[in-house]
Amino acid sequence: MIKKDKGAWVWVPILYFTQGLPYVLVVTVSVIMYKKLGVSNEDIGLYTSLLYLPWVLKPLWSPFVDLKSTKRKWFLVMQLLIAIALLGVGLTLPTNMFFTTTLACFWMAAFASATNDIASDGYYMLGLTEKKQSFFVGMRSTFYRLAMVTGEGLIVVLAGFLENKYGDNSKAWSITMTAAAFLMLLLTVSNFFATPKYETSGDVLLEKPKSFLEVFKSFFDKPNIGIALAFILTYRLGESQLVKMAAPFLLDSPEQGGLGYSTEQLGTIFGTAGVIMLSIGGILGGILISRDGLKKWMFPMILSLNLPNILYAILAITKTTSIIAVTATVVFEKFGYGFGFAAFLMYLIYVAEGKSKTSHYAIATGFMALGMMLPGMISGYMQEWLGYGGFFVWVVIAALPAVFLMKFIKYPADFGKKTKASDD
Repeated sequence: MIKKDKGAWVWVPILYFTQGLPYVLVVTVSVIMYKKLGVSNEDIGLYTSLLYLPWVLKPLWSPFVDLKSTKRKWFLVMQLLIAIALLGVGLTLPTNMFFTTTLACFWMAAFASATNDIASDGYYMLGLTEKKQSFFVGMRSTFYRLAMVTGEGLIVVLAGFLENKYGDNSKAWSITMTAAAFLMLLLTVSNFFATPKYETSGDVLLEKPKSFLEVFKSFFDKPNIGIALAFILTYRLGESQLVKMAAPFLLDSPEQGGLGYSTEQLGTIFGTAGVIMLSIGGILGGILISRDGLKKWMFPMILSLNLPNILYAILAITKTTSIIAVTATVVFEKFGYGFGFAAFLMYLIYVAEGKSKTSHYAIATGFMALGMMLPGMISGYMQEWLGYGGFFVWVVIAALPAVFLMKFIKYPADFGKKTKASDD
């Protein structure tokens, strides 16, 4: 058996960048793509939010990842499947039935991505000691978010450049998604060479749970699980709606209440201004939790995740199109997200503690995905009803339930804190 923590500085960044890229392509870049191809906000909010469903339901098949083969084999196969699905999106975009066919390919990518998450997270908890898990949570979150910035930034900039070059949005996005498929293939190959073989098939069989029902029962038998799940469902209640309508807001014309930005401008803002602050926020969050424990930083991190949303409301109400104001909004939002999400990841790791960590973490993140899917499904209708200004005010208010529930969740104050004694 290979010693824990081996090569983590190499495989953690690559593995979580690979985990983040298909996610952002499926649930965020698809929003921008469909908006530029003329799909309505209502349909965008509804159908792209339904793409969260594999992440919601992944606990149903997560025991298979515990029971069959190794985590490493699982995520390598799933990453290859994602590359094939993205290629399908690129090839079917120029057709008359593009909305149906691309949604089907995105569904395939979403299923594979959700399964990849199960295996990758299980590998993370298997391959690292608890001390290193808390230390690397900032890097893990950062590279996951860097992948999202790559999707929202570089890939969207490429699409915008091709839109201008060809004057054909369909062709531009077809080429872009094909390029994304080849990037995914390259990352799969990188993970093949970067990740050590911590498991063997024999190890999996020796550690497997007795039955699927036992896995689920042991999760829901955890102390205070009801409050914990309510907190998980509401932690990103505001963001789940903002993430669906932020891009349409920037892309829509001023007559429609938007800011009238181009695809290329949108990608440039997210891909340049966001990346540095996102990295700082994520790394700082992990370091502070590692130093002081989760309890001290939970409330500040919840605030940092949600308070920047006020700036979107100000932009919408004042109809400010200033590039400085928009960029500042993105900068604060990205830093706040990187900083605030570190606490959420660490809390999910705490909830998954005990036997069957992989499956329990999958169940916890399934509830997290449900908390993203349901509000996101109605986000387009809320935006049409309230207008962009009223909608973003509502997004700010949606942060309150998590702040209230924070008082009732229980976990060790020093959970995730780096100890002086080495546990290597």
